[in-house]
Amino acid sequence: MVPFAPSTPVTVCPPALATLDERAGQSLGVQSVCRTLADANAKLERFTWLGDQLAAAVWTRDIDVAETAYDHPGHHTLSCYLDGGYRTERQKIPGFGAPRRLCALPGDHESRWWVRGHMHFMHLYFMPEHFTRRAVVELDREPRELTLADRTYFEDPRIAELCQSLAMLPWDGADERLRANEIAHEVLSLLLRGQSTRRDNARLKGGLSASTRRRLRDYIDANLTEPLTLGELSNVACLSEFHLARMFRASFGAPPHAWIAQQRIDRARVLLQTTAMPLEQVAALCGYANGSHFSHRFRAAVGASPLAFRRAMTPSPF
Repeated sequence: MVPFAPSTPVTVCPPALATLDERAGQSLGVQSVCRTLADANAKLERFTWLGDQLAAAVWTRDIDVAETAYDHPGHHTLSCYLDGGYRTERQKIPGFGAPRRLCALPGDHESRWWVRGHMHFMHLYFMPEHFTRRAVVELDREPRELTLADRTYFEDPRIAELCQSLAMLPWDGADERLRANEIAHEVLSLLLRGQSTRRDNARLKGGLSASTRRRLRDYIDANLTEPLTLGELSNVACLSEFHLARMFRASFGAPPHAWIAQQRIDRARVLLQTTAMPLEQVAALCGYANGSHFSHRFRAAVGASPLAFRRAMTPSPF
């Protein structure tokens, strides 16, 4: 899984989008929602890469009437109206926009919209792989089973509140982007639980059984302090190393080494946020050789040192 670009704020989307795509390593796509809006004369107020395959943008649009179409953008989009949108509607779908109303647009969707009057809205962009990876840990489901549901003008007070908080953050500094990243992760968890749907005609061939997947997941979690090997995992799964490597990726959404690395980072994030334990102890509990190794891996994955992350995630006493 190739991460998006570093969390460097940018203030211009197309014509700079092509440059952003190059830096990202994994493009938002030629038909991206961002590109479509820019071509439709929407004004991009702010844009930033948040890391972890996440990007956020705040848009404004003032127009008498116009038609906008999205055609398989390739990435998922969550849209939250911040202001206006009262006369904007999706063709063939009843209802209009309004502040705090939400739209979930999966990467493979097609839609046409009538846009009228004033709109001020925030978008959260994320790749399908990032969304569905959570299915294993949070829902005990295979990533291949689920996708984001196509929902227009739904209401969810908690998601709307988080989106408004995300839009209000300055995004200019590393600490602010780290906090924005954490908010975005919480939004994705809520979307997974409330706005996911089973893929049409999902055929789960070549993967692990649910019981084997669960056994491997629990084994990794219980032994994350140890230097896990493919041989150990193959013994747990009662499969050859060759077959486990192929089937693990199908059922977890990532190869074993990448999944284990992400679990270590996820545990480290929780420990840094919820405890005051020294970095060496965090490193040991997450399976890193030492504090230096941990800091290097954490910075590469998160875009900030463990100490900077802890500082950004610690609420101010004032």
